[in-house]
Amino acid sequence: MKKYNSILKYIFVIFAALVITGCVHDDKYDEPNLDDYQCRTASYYTDSQNGYEKWTLSQLKLQTQSVAITKKAYVEAYVSSSDETGNIYKTLYVQDNPENPTEGLTISLDAVSLYTKFPQGSKVYLDVQGLAITTYGGVKQLGKITPAGTRVPEKEVNMHIFRDCNVRAKIIPKVMTLTQMVSANDNLIGCLIQINNVEFDGRALCTPYAPNSVTVDKTIGEGWDSSANKYLKTAVVRNSGYASFANQIIPGGKGSMVAIFSKYNSTYQMYINRVTDVDMETHKNTSGVIDSYPRLDGVTSNPCQFNASGLTVKTIADVKQLNTTANWTQITGDFYVKAQVVANDATSNLYKYVYVEDATGGLRVNMNKLDLFVDNRFRLGKDVYIKLKGLYLRSVNGEIQLGGLFISGGVQQFGQIEETEIYKHFFDTNTVARPVVPTERTISSLTTADVGRWVKFKDLQFIDSDLGKTYAVGTAATNRTLQDCSGKTILLRTNGLADFGSSDTPKKASATEIEGGKGDVYAIVSIFNGTYQLWITKLSDVDLDDPRCDGSVYTPLPVLYKDDFAAGGFGSDWTTVNVAGAQVWNTSNQGNGTNYYAVMSAPLGSLANEDWLISKTVSLVGKTKAAVSFTTDVRYSGPALQVYATENYTGNPATTTWVALPATLDTNTAAFGDWVSSGNVDLAAFLGKNVRIAFKYTSTSAAAATWEIDDFKIKGQ
Repeated sequence: MKKYNSILKYIFVIFAALVITGCVHDDKYDEPNLDDYQCRTASYYTDSQNGYEKWTLSQLKLQTQSVAITKKAYVEAYVSSSDETGNIYKTLYVQDNPENPTEGLTISLDAVSLYTKFPQGSKVYLDVQGLAITTYGGVKQLGKITPAGTRVPEKEVNMHIFRDCNVRAKIIPKVMTLTQMVSANDNLIGCLIQINNVEFDGRALCTPYAPNSVTVDKTIGEGWDSSANKYLKTAVVRNSGYASFANQIIPGGKGSMVAIFSKYNSTYQMYINRVTDVDMETHKNTSGVIDSYPRLDGVTSNPCQFNASGLTVKTIADVKQLNTTANWTQITGDFYVKAQVVANDATSNLYKYVYVEDATGGLRVNMNKLDLFVDNRFRLGKDVYIKLKGLYLRSVNGEIQLGGLFISGGVQQFGQIEETEIYKHFFDTNTVARPVVPTERTISSLTTADVGRWVKFKDLQFIDSDLGKTYAVGTAATNRTLQDCSGKTILLRTNGLADFGSSDTPKKASATEIEGGKGDVYAIVSIFNGTYQLWITKLSDVDLDDPRCDGSVYTPLPVLYKDDFAAGGFGSDWTTVNVAGAQVWNTSNQGNGTNYYAVMSAPLGSLANEDWLISKTVSLVGKTKAAVSFTTDVRYSGPALQVYATENYTGNPATTTWVALPATLDTNTAAFGDWVSSGNVDLAAFLGKNVRIAFKYTSTSAAAATWEIDDFKIKGQ
């Protein structure tokens, strides 16, 4: 797997975050200087000596798909987009006229900062010879067919797109409705449009346009069906996490939006060029009256502004006292609580909930939304106002939690607050996040009043039988046991889906070995049927660097041999044996950038396969402990991968005596990417011997999975 990035990258990210959050972007930019950039006039193309044929955008889009254009032809168009704010990336959108366009086009370019060469409104000439029309996501686009995809290489942009030396028009957006976003109007994809009398839906309210580095969809709606409590028509506004306005809060009123019209497959979507193109807070009607409120859904004022008028403040201890029934208790009073977020879902160890705390205690809050941590309201250390009326309390296995009700299988149940309701109850205090200060406790001093608190324990260690294990097994939640030096124990519970690394450098809980020393543990205290348990939010919450209670220093098993297939291919360390079928073991980096892995797959309907991947011999002579570990990823249904070991490989799998190994394998056949650690699989039976590890793949004509293997290690001492 990839290693952690350097400290320099970390410093850069922190600096960038400070710049983003510390500056106000008003989307007013200096005009680019085009004096030194190439331009042409229409006379160049109409000169018969140059031999150009003029096409319209419509004619261009009718060219044979995925075939390079051989004719010397050009198209006149006007730039409808701007990538100046970073919301549009490596794409130029054009339309046939600056006002009332009839055709638009998406141009795919392997270049950025296009606004410096082709600012919005520029008249451009598309020299299309050598380019091709392709379709991606149901949208026709112009590009160049290359091994890296259909994009015009940056060095060739100046060979195919020319700005008119004299003409730059004002693009007048074409007024449309969401209802008009149908296939009959797909000719307008790429045009600048204006949608009136629309608003962002409840899920988007009080959230940023996009979290840093993540592209997200937000929904806008028009019309309102009060009987069905939904919009008559919706569409998607797609926002880049790299846009300069990504962290700005979405406006809460209704009004107009100017954006590029697009779609992906059957979903119609829009890209805004700049945030000032969204007018939903100061929007005026035809009479000049500001009518951003009431919203279409009936909300009468800005839903993101907290007002304590008429509300009674409660402490978390007060809130817990409101729980009075064995089933669930609805909060009916006009109450609110102010509390600090002390744990969130940044690593996915907590899932769809956060913990908040004040001086009187802590509380789990359940919400039906992923990635709560990217929301300003739920960032670690932030203070948040919570309007309590209409929410529910329940003791879940002994822990009082705040949430909502939902219907499952026709039965009403207690659980998460729906995403569409979050804006009604949670409000940003607009204050800077404060350090989260833990309450110090010992295992013996814990009481139920500590449940929900962020707590620090000194001088804990994992019990002997847990040493060498990973935090979790597979994707399941797993218990490990911590103890103090007097022998008192407490459970540490870890979600198997937790990732304590980053998207670039994953560190799955099932692939991360626990620390063997003694030290401090920071965690949320929970309880399950009278048994206390802890939940961490990051690996640094477990800081066990000191010698163990008995003075010993635990040393993880040294790695004797490892292969993460980083170079691609197997080399001489691996033997591949094809027993049946046309397919063989290989390596790939598909979907993983530069990270290669071993892979075996057979097309469904092909002949049955049997293929072996066998490691080199590794000596365990003189070793008293040994184990093998690796990670797997499976997709599609088929026979399970089999894992074996042998001390005497004959050169033929059929005549070799194999010992099956009880490794944990991925079981999620529905998706790629959820790598599961095998755990440390004991090789005690091979101590003092030479060992080889083998992976046996089988498939049938009716069932054929894809199996991937990575991070192979044999350890011993």
